[in-house]
Amino acid sequence: MTEPEFATRRSARAAAPATAPAPTGRAGRNLPVAIATGVGLGAAAAAALVIHPVAFVVVICIAMVVAVWEMRQALSEGGLFAPFVPVAIGAVSMTVAAYLRGAEALVFAAALTLVATLIWRVADGLAGALRDVGAGALILLYPCLLAGFAALMLAEPQGQWRILVFILITISSDIGGYAFGVLFGKHPMAPKLSPKKSWEGFAGSVLSCAAVGAIVIPLTLDGLWWQGAILGALTAPVATIGDLIESSLKRNLGIKDMSNILPGHGGLMDRLDSLVLVIPLMWVALRIIAPH
Repeated sequence: MTEPEFATRRSARAAAPATAPAPTGRAGRNLPVAIATGVGLGAAAAAALVIHPVAFVVVICIAMVVAVWEMRQALSEGGLFAPFVPVAIGAVSMTVAAYLRGAEALVFAAALTLVATLIWRVADGLAGALRDVGAGALILLYPCLLAGFAALMLAEPQGQWRILVFILITISSDIGGYAFGVLFGKHPMAPKLSPKKSWEGFAGSVLSCAAVGAIVIPLTLDGLWWQGAILGALTAPVATIGDLIESSLKRNLGIKDMSNILPGHGGLMDRLDSLVLVIPLMWVALRIIAPH
């Protein structure tokens, strides 16, 4: 998208008439649609995880291409135009490299992708090149490099169980936070960034993550219950920070959701924000709890 096209799109969007919002719950979601979408995504991820680790690598690659597209579209609202093709190819390459060759290959693929992004953008002209390459670098870090840790985790012994533990504990943060926020939420945590997020909801996130961790760590990785509880308690604040980082990004860009491809949720990155930031923590922690 060129800058004139960007300006035209912003003008058209401002002039568009408002439409009546769909019925939502207290948290601002169309709950039946959101639940159905969430169940569908969860079922697809679970099926890939059960079939074979490579199938889940494919899921990660697809998710990263979608995430790159969403991030590029979102950043374009702020006048930042990251080159899509080299970044998307790099996102896939980073995931595959991490799964096949480990952490060093992940870092090398990220560096190579950054160079390719620079060459691709400079070939299109020098005007705004530094700005756009910077946007590409941001996308390579968040979410692509962080998501590469999921491939690293998957490649380890009991990799599928590690991924399952990571997903269950992190998702419990959203579920516990939502439930406690709806039932007890009175004290806003960050009203300027996320008005519906409350300290009561955060307490629910911590309790839910700790409880789920205490259950799944002994059952799946032969760890101790208290190790799982501590891991869960550490996961909740990191997941919450991930939510707030994306909320801040969207607020600065003047958008509500990263896209509208997931009914009831918005974009894929609107669902991956907490997961992506938790992955490095989970990778390190599970290597300590369940060493090779």
